[in-house]
Amino acid sequence: MDAGVKETIKLWQDNVTEPDLKAELDALVSAGDEDALNDAFYRTLEFGTAGLRGTLGVGTNRMNVYVVAQATQGVANYLNAHYDHPTIAIARDSRLKGEDFQRVAAGVLAANGVHVYVYPRIEPVPTLSFAVRYLHTSAGIVLTASHNPAQYNGYKVYNDNGGQIANEAADEISASIAQTPVFGGVKMMDFDEGLKQGLIEWTPEEVLDAFIDAVKKVSVPGFKAPEGYKVVYTPLNGTGMECVTRILKEIGVNDVTVVPEQANPDGNFPTCKYPNPEFREALQLALDLAEKVKPNLVVATDPDADRMGTAIPHNGEYKLLTGNEMGVLMMDWLIKMAIDRGEDPKRKVAVSTIVSSVMPDALAKHYGFEMRRVLTGFKYIGDQIDQLKDEGEEDRFLMGFEESYGYLVGTHARDKDAIVAVEMCVEMAAYYAERGMDLYEAMEELYKQYGYYLNGTVNAQFPGEAGAKRMAQIMTDLREKPLTEIAGYKVVGMTDFGKGAEMPRVSGLQKEPAQELPAANVIEYRLEDDNKVIFRPSGTEPKVKAYLFAKGATRAEAEAVRAKLQEAAETALS
Repeated sequence: MDAGVKETIKLWQDNVTEPDLKAELDALVSAGDEDALNDAFYRTLEFGTAGLRGTLGVGTNRMNVYVVAQATQGVANYLNAHYDHPTIAIARDSRLKGEDFQRVAAGVLAANGVHVYVYPRIEPVPTLSFAVRYLHTSAGIVLTASHNPAQYNGYKVYNDNGGQIANEAADEISASIAQTPVFGGVKMMDFDEGLKQGLIEWTPEEVLDAFIDAVKKVSVPGFKAPEGYKVVYTPLNGTGMECVTRILKEIGVNDVTVVPEQANPDGNFPTCKYPNPEFREALQLALDLAEKVKPNLVVATDPDADRMGTAIPHNGEYKLLTGNEMGVLMMDWLIKMAIDRGEDPKRKVAVSTIVSSVMPDALAKHYGFEMRRVLTGFKYIGDQIDQLKDEGEEDRFLMGFEESYGYLVGTHARDKDAIVAVEMCVEMAAYYAERGMDLYEAMEELYKQYGYYLNGTVNAQFPGEAGAKRMAQIMTDLREKPLTEIAGYKVVGMTDFGKGAEMPRVSGLQKEPAQELPAANVIEYRLEDDNKVIFRPSGTEPKVKAYLFAKGATRAEAEAVRAKLQEAAETALS
């Protein structure tokens, strides 16, 4: 442990007053646990475009009230530098310490003259994005760690249009944080005192009502769920219950069975270690309940209700669709609905990320709509909506999705929205049911028409200081010692997004101008036979991801290619 870390630990020992954090620090020091102390203090939790995210606990590399207060002072400084009378909206999910962090953040902002709106109870991420736009605030903050395990919490900052902040704002806030001493450098006000003085106020109920109305407007005109339609739903002990059940009722789904063990908010997530709706384990209780209830559909939302997972009853078992498959299905169905309404498909614009399925490109060529690709992170999809709005063409937006189960239909928000995704999924499932198909069968039909585009992900974990160095070395090696073949497939092209890149826009109508992408720590290897692998460090967890893209004429052929790519990627990340 170097001298700087020891000095920081001493500073915290002298200043920490929060009982639980003080007890934790005293215990670590008394035990002489140098590895744990070093991991907690060897760096400052990095503030980026995704804000902060980390494990709860004492230290500069942890999520706690001191780190949150320091970060919020940086946000307050930024707002006061750019707005004459700044305002902000705040929300939180069900995570541990979320309410404490919300009260501290609101108090710091109030002390700095920023007027604060706070949702009076836990609410989904998209309702915060909506609130920023509805209340015309200067910014927004959500206390959430999305679908991470229980020991995590996080802090996401949104701009005045309801999207996550851009690189320039994040850099300015980060620089301000670095200049703010964690002890003695933060202006503070008690939350209750802020309420009393009118500097903090509860977000009016009309905002949430307006959000539900906005989601309902995205519904297929005239849609009403078939009589007796059943849904099994789990909010995974998070924020989705209120909004999901409200929107289902709005579209006529009155038979909703909620998984009782996962109905109430609980940041410990006692029923699943990893509350991520893309994993079957997280849906297991819902699937067990479905065996008794026999629903038409099983849906799950993650703790902050910006991601949705589904299970489809098919031939006596439940099939899980991937995030890519749901995105492709929804895109195909939405363009069909637009055509049925007499709209020109060639005017429509769909958006996805560079690490999501390339199958939408085939749809775009078939129907003629424009397909745009952006970097990972839903803020980039939100940026595309803003561009269309600035051009007076907001109505062209068809949908956006990313492979990690995030979808947005409509322009009421600038972030992924599991509430609207549930609505769309139910309506789409009912549409296909009328035609004698379930969603799994509908996806198979698309595969048969366009080819089997199968995806996969390899996650290599690298915890701690040594892990951070290893992650950096892996990406350096992939750049400086490029692979010439992967899994026996020759590399036919490589793109280092660290230098910025251009992504062509796909359209059946005409060749569109390329989409300029900012620099990002991402490397793409394109292989023979339309296969590829993309390597990218996670922005929120200590891991490097490899995204696998396999294509085959049959499912078996594509699965065999994917298996080979997976083995090769695991070797590359070992």
